[in-house]
Amino acid sequence: MDSPVLLYDTTLRDGTQGENINFSAEDKVKIALRLDDIGIHYIEGGWPGSNPRDRRFFELARDLPLKQAQMTAFGSTRRPGTQPEEDSNVAALLESQTPVVTIFGKTWDLHVEQVMENTLVENLAMIRDTVHYLKQNNREVIYDAEHFFDGYRKNPAYALDTVRAAIEGGADTIVLCDTNGGSLPFHVEPAVVEVQRLLNENGAVQLGIHTHNDCGLAVANAIVAVNAGATMVQGTINGYGERCGNADLNSIIPILCLKMKRNSLSAENLAKLKKLSRFVSETANLVPINSRPFVGRSAFAHKGGIHVSAIMKVPRAYEHIDPQLVGNKRRVLVSDLSGKSNVEYKAKEMGITLGANGFSSREIVSRIKDLEEKGYQFDVADGSFKILVEKFTDQFKPLFDLESFRVVIEKDKDRPCGAHATIKIAVDQRREITAAEGMGPVSALDNALRKALDQFFPEVNTMRLVDFKVRVIDGREGTAAKVRVFIESRDQDEIWSTIGVSEDIIEASWQALADSFHYKLAKETKPAETEGSR
Repeated sequence: MDSPVLLYDTTLRDGTQGENINFSAEDKVKIALRLDDIGIHYIEGGWPGSNPRDRRFFELARDLPLKQAQMTAFGSTRRPGTQPEEDSNVAALLESQTPVVTIFGKTWDLHVEQVMENTLVENLAMIRDTVHYLKQNNREVIYDAEHFFDGYRKNPAYALDTVRAAIEGGADTIVLCDTNGGSLPFHVEPAVVEVQRLLNENGAVQLGIHTHNDCGLAVANAIVAVNAGATMVQGTINGYGERCGNADLNSIIPILCLKMKRNSLSAENLAKLKKLSRFVSETANLVPINSRPFVGRSAFAHKGGIHVSAIMKVPRAYEHIDPQLVGNKRRVLVSDLSGKSNVEYKAKEMGITLGANGFSSREIVSRIKDLEEKGYQFDVADGSFKILVEKFTDQFKPLFDLESFRVVIEKDKDRPCGAHATIKIAVDQRREITAAEGMGPVSALDNALRKALDQFFPEVNTMRLVDFKVRVIDGREGTAAKVRVFIESRDQDEIWSTIGVSEDIIEASWQALADSFHYKLAKETKPAETEGSR
């Protein structure tokens, strides 16, 4: 088994350059602790010389009880015509008090001469001087060779000279950066081999790789670099980053550990990967991408009946790894493409007994296909599917019943639309009537139902809606067309999806909303006692 590859996370710096991503200093602290818990070796916290938020983060980070990770500050080489000790950005790196400092310098002569309007000689001195100064101040120094692969293709001799300058300054690690994300694997490999040859001539300097995803090849390029000799990989959780993002550590880590046998994380920590991905998504306030490899909700989802029949016998027939190794789980979807194997698998997974009332899995498949013909889509609505099968098999025990609701929408010329909902429900023959306002009719209905149920089931307060979608099923009917409403909900333990279909958008929304609350309450205990029931 080859030696482990060091994992360098830059979610807190490069990741925040992605569109719609913004972490507070306190958010960064929470993420840093989770990165350390999973076993990341280096955590790049930010650029302390660029903004007050990052300076505050490094102040907070000094007291973090990190178990393994080395906190790292990021910055640039000194400015042209100055000395490192005179440069405020370099001073900020030292003031951050991190044991590791990462600096970047220019490798591509185009950037040196046409963007910076600098000389090639002075650029080399900037790299050498800054690395040397930081080493004199007892820092581990990682040198990021920015635009290395572009520079190497255009002027390989000068690109290698910049790497030599960092080595001469005393850099501990040289990281080759595909900053524009335009390199292909067959560009990356020979360049890495050449730099590795140079490093072998200069003692114990490590080689790292930093790739961007503008060609969709960030992970592939990083893996090619490791195969060619790199022993450090930089990336971000969920691939967050500027433009198309950075190399996604959620993919790189299991590939290293499971496919290449480079055990960068323990098996115990690898199993935390999906939860880490979800935590970072939640902190960034971004909806997780279902199709994300390894950790996505759809990564191990099976829809075709033949596939499901096979995985029930031999899971590796259609799964490249055991999903539990990365903290994920197998999902079987039910749709008009399904066979009885899908239904039987899902029923077992959900704890539903089939056949007790004469309803076989084949009959359930037939009913589901009829409903999907009418517009339902159960492969994206596990919650509604569970309730549907329980109804078919007489196992559904609703903890509340709707008696009626009324929704009123008001609009005047000076204010946007507002909505008000009144709802009457029954719980164990006790009635509750409540009213609530909302930003729209569904919001008002959700608030009213939540308010009514709270009298009996306080646990509804741990549940919230995270997605709401409306789709017109067939637009040829115009405003009389059927609509499909899809709702995704979550609590502290789980995410589930429900669906409703009707010509009336409020009716479809109610179906999906009611299923969502039924699903949540079925997971919990019996209704809490109220004063009226004592």
